[in-house]
Amino acid sequence: MMNEHKWSESDVPDQSGRVAVVTGSNTGLGLDTARVLAARGAQVVLAVRNADKGKAAADQIRRSVPEVQVAVQQLDLGSLEAVRAASAELRAAHPRIDLLINNAAVAFPPKTTTPDGFELQFATNHLGHFALTGLLLENMLGVDGARVVVVASLDHKLGGAIHFDDLQWERRYSGALAYAQSKLANLMFCYELHRRLSRSGAPLIAVTAHPGYTKSDLFRNMWKPVQAMMKFSDRFIGQDPAKGALPQLYAATMPDVRGGQYWGPGGFLEMAGRPTLVRSSKRSYDQQTQQRLWTVSEELTGVTYPI
Repeated sequence: MMNEHKWSESDVPDQSGRVAVVTGSNTGLGLDTARVLAARGAQVVLAVRNADKGKAAADQIRRSVPEVQVAVQQLDLGSLEAVRAASAELRAAHPRIDLLINNAAVAFPPKTTTPDGFELQFATNHLGHFALTGLLLENMLGVDGARVVVVASLDHKLGGAIHFDDLQWERRYSGALAYAQSKLANLMFCYELHRRLSRSGAPLIAVTAHPGYTKSDLFRNMWKPVQAMMKFSDRFIGQDPAKGALPQLYAATMPDVRGGQYWGPGGFLEMAGRPTLVRSSKRSYDQQTQQRLWTVSEELTGVTYPI
């Protein structure tokens, strides 16, 4: 493995001939991930909720890296109908998909229910990506070197559990705890997907990563005093999105990466630094809970996997 303390985006291997779908790629981590993959030769699809913002992001990438291949796919992960429509368009346009980077997220919104009746963060961060991955999987299963990268968060440790008795936060609501649950679900989904792919013998792998403490507008819905504190701490420990994207870029492209791994920054408390292998919470590795979450996710989305 390359020395993780020196690894940077310039070390991303050539991606020519590969098709990469990156969700939430009109800003922040997703935009920098898409920019680097495109610069290294990949055909990149910006899968975003707002098509106009996606087009602006594509133009931004083209200005920074001329002659890249960048397309925009409208995708609202908070609507299962929209996920199915976008998946059908992606399958038709790209019979071969090499990379699916499940990066999009919402964090700490006021209590919001999606058209499908789900809490917004659980719907967008987990269920939408669960459905999208399952619907695109047939276009990835036979592709050597294909990868599903699930972007998690250090915040997965704050919630402690998957609240199966109140998944949609109908009895109580905490934006922070609901976000933490959705990020724990991301990890459990990835680990269970890895195990199922391994049993199937597919050349596709599933791997997860987190960005550490990254300056982002993701937390714009937080309580104002907390936002003020974060802006202060950003000056000292916050990474810019280009550095925060390094773990997911490493997970997506480096040859030493194996299925089921978790990559994050190698610095103090995993808040910053170059990509390295890390460990998620003890609870995230509970296989019984992973399998239960998978079954519930199939029931809620109506999506079953072809493995």
